[in-house]
Amino acid sequence: MLNFIKAILIGLGASIPLGPLGIMCIQKTLSKGRWAGFAVGLGSTVADTFYASIALFSVTFINEFLERNSEWVMLIGGIVIFLIGLQIALKNPIKDLRRPNAGTIPTRHAQEALRGFLMTITNPGALVLMFGLFAFVRLDLTDATTSSVLLVLAGIFVGTAGWWFLLSSGINLFRKRFRLRQMLIINRVSGILIALLGLASIVEGLIQLVFHQSML
Repeated sequence: MLNFIKAILIGLGASIPLGPLGIMCIQKTLSKGRWAGFAVGLGSTVADTFYASIALFSVTFINEFLERNSEWVMLIGGIVIFLIGLQIALKNPIKDLRRPNAGTIPTRHAQEALRGFLMTITNPGALVLMFGLFAFVRLDLTDATTSSVLLVLAGIFVGTAGWWFLLSSGINLFRKRFRLRQMLIINRVSGILIALLGLASIVEGLIQLVFHQSML
């Protein structure tokens, strides 16, 4: 039971830092409602749980792959984040509000969840953070059984999903105070911020790639 509580704390620690995903969750909540914002976080939750399973089962070859190809991972991940941010910045949320029947709600939420998943799974820092959080909470998995490992993964999922639900629900309380014009501005600003974070990852990946090639 103690490991389950620690796993919830790991999930919270992995999701609370307000990066590009947090910005997108807030933006989607303000423009499309609580469940759209939560769907973004839920996609990230799946990716975080996947990385947690890698950390738990010590899949060393994936860790070695990330170390050997960190520049390419950062470059590709940065491109994904940059394109998602650009799409948000160029999209007009007012049109979405005026076209409420454009696609079924489950389909729209699945698309948001996919964006959240892609933004997290292409971020190698998520795996590094997961390893660090395991060490920080001193998760004891000596003589671990399959059921105890699954319990830890469930705790991480609950902690991560719980944070995104709280964030989207809290932001949703202020949603009606925003006018359409303000939503458009939020859309532009959040999209630009996400794109800039992606651009920073691209630049860092390129610098590492050039440095790596020069060392050969």
